[in-house]
Amino acid sequence: MKVRWRQHEIIFATTAAAILLAGYLWSMHNVTPSQFAAPFVNNNVPFNFYKNVVLPQIGGGLVIYFSYLFVNFFTIPRLLFAKKFEAGTAKASISMTKMKLSLQGMAGKILRNFLWFFVQIGLLIFMAGSLLNIAIYYLHQWEYDYPGLPGFLKKHIAQSSMDLFWGYGIVLSLLAFYALYVCVREIVINFIESRGNRRDYRVMICNQITSFLIIYLLVPFGLESFHLIHESLFYVVYFSIALPIFLMVMSNLYWIFPMKGSQSFLNPAILFRLVLCALLFSIPILFFIHEGFAAALILYISVLLFIITPISWLVYQKRKDEILLLRGAEKTIAKSKTDLQFLRSQINPHFLFNVLNTLYGTALQENAERTAGGIQKLGDMMRFMLHENNLDFIEMSKEIDYLKNYIALQKLRTQTSSDIIIEDNISGQNCNHKIAPMLLIPLVENAFKHGISLKEKSWIKINLECNEKNILFEVRNSMHSRQDTDPEKDRSGIGLKNVLERLRLIYGGRFDISVNGDGKEFYVQLSIQP
Repeated sequence: MKVRWRQHEIIFATTAAAILLAGYLWSMHNVTPSQFAAPFVNNNVPFNFYKNVVLPQIGGGLVIYFSYLFVNFFTIPRLLFAKKFEAGTAKASISMTKMKLSLQGMAGKILRNFLWFFVQIGLLIFMAGSLLNIAIYYLHQWEYDYPGLPGFLKKHIAQSSMDLFWGYGIVLSLLAFYALYVCVREIVINFIESRGNRRDYRVMICNQITSFLIIYLLVPFGLESFHLIHESLFYVVYFSIALPIFLMVMSNLYWIFPMKGSQSFLNPAILFRLVLCALLFSIPILFFIHEGFAAALILYISVLLFIITPISWLVYQKRKDEILLLRGAEKTIAKSKTDLQFLRSQINPHFLFNVLNTLYGTALQENAERTAGGIQKLGDMMRFMLHENNLDFIEMSKEIDYLKNYIALQKLRTQTSSDIIIEDNISGQNCNHKIAPMLLIPLVENAFKHGISLKEKSWIKINLECNEKNILFEVRNSMHSRQDTDPEKDRSGIGLKNVLERLRLIYGGRFDISVNGDGKEFYVQLSIQP
C-alpha cells in the first residue's frame, strides 16, 4: 500500500483545469465582444475577440497547467528520486570501477543534480513567463499600441517595459509557493511511509483524506466556473459544515471507535474524546457567525455528537472487520518480522562453530560428560527456538531456562581464560509472570558479542529478579574495539533495536529501559510490567 497523495493531486489539478476551461467556454456564449472591445476602440487599436480575449486567456491558463505537469513529471522526480533515475548509470559505473565510489564523486553527482534542477527551473521561468507576457500583451494590446503624443508614448513604453516582467513574476511566485507546498507534502509522505507497526493504517487514512479533498474542492470549482451559485451563503455553509463533518467521521472511524472496543460510549475516556473532537471541529463555524455564536456552537456540537457520530458508528460496524483486520495484521506482520530476525540472529554460525570446537576439545579431554551436557544445553536451546518462540507469551521459567543454557554454553567456551569473568544472578523466585519469548536473550547475546575479548580483561554481569508487578533485568559488560579479522565486526547489531521494537509493540507504555555506555562498560537495565 502506497500513499497516493501525488497522484490524487495531479487528478485534482487536471480535473480542475478541465472544469475551468469548460466553464470559461460556456460563459463565452453569454458574453458579447463589445464588452471587451471598448478600450481598443477608444484608443483606435484593432480588436479581434478571439485573438485579444479568448486565446490569450485560455493560453495563459494552459501555460500554467503544463508548467505544473512539467514540474511534477520531470523536475521534482529527478530531484527527489535521483537514485531511481540514475540506477542504470550507477550500476554501470560500479561494474566498471569495481565498487570504487569516492565521497568526491558522490558530492559531484549531488552538485550536478542541483545544477540541472536550477537550469530546468530557469528555463521554465523564461519560457512560461515569456508565453504569459505574450498573452498579457494581446489582452492589453490597446495600452501598448496607443498612438498618443510623444510624452504619452514614452509613458506607455515605460509602462510596457514594466509589464514585460509580469509573466516572469507570476511564474516565479507560483513556483515559490508550490516549492513550499511540495516540501510540506514530502515531509508528511515520508513520515506516513516510514516503517512502523501503523504504516499501512496511516497510508489508508491519508489516501481517504486526499480522495475526499479532491471531491470537496472540485465542487466549488464546478459551481463557480458555471456560475450556478449566486449566493455567498452557500459557500459559507459549505466550508463551515462539510469539512468538520468529514473530520468527525474520520476521527470516529479510525481513532475513537477502534480504541473503544467493547467499552460503553459513556466510558469517561471515550466520552471525553468524542466531546473534545466535536468541540475542536466546531470552531470553524465561529468565523462565519457573528451573532448568537454560543447557541450556534452548542447546536453544531450536538449535531456532531448525536447525528454524525451515530451515522459514523453504523458505517464503522460495516467496515469494522476491515479496519480491525488491518490494524491486527500490521501487528502480526511486525511481530513475525522481528521474530524471524531473532531466529536468524540469536544462534549465528560463528557462535555455533565456537561451541562445536569447544565441545570437540572437551571430548578429547574427558569421558564425554561435559560434552554431553553441552550438547544437551544446545539441543534445549534449539528446541526452544523451534517451538516456544512461535507462541505470543511463555512462562518466565522457560525464558529463564533458555538464558541459563545460553550462558552455560558461553562459559564453556570462555572458561579457559582467567581474564574473563562471567557473573549471573538469575533468580526464578516470584517469576510467575508470562513474557514474550526471546525478549531478553538479545541483550545477553550483545553482552557476549561486544564484551568478551580473549586478549583483554573482560567481564559480564547479568541479574534477573521478579516481584509481583515487575520483571527487572540488568546486563553489564566490558567494551572492546573489534579487530579487522573478527567475523562479527561487520555484522549489524539488530538485537537492541529489535528489543525496543517488540517492547513498544507488545507492552506499549508498560516498560522502562535505560541504556548507558562510557567506553569501558556498557549497561542495560530493563523493567517490564507484564
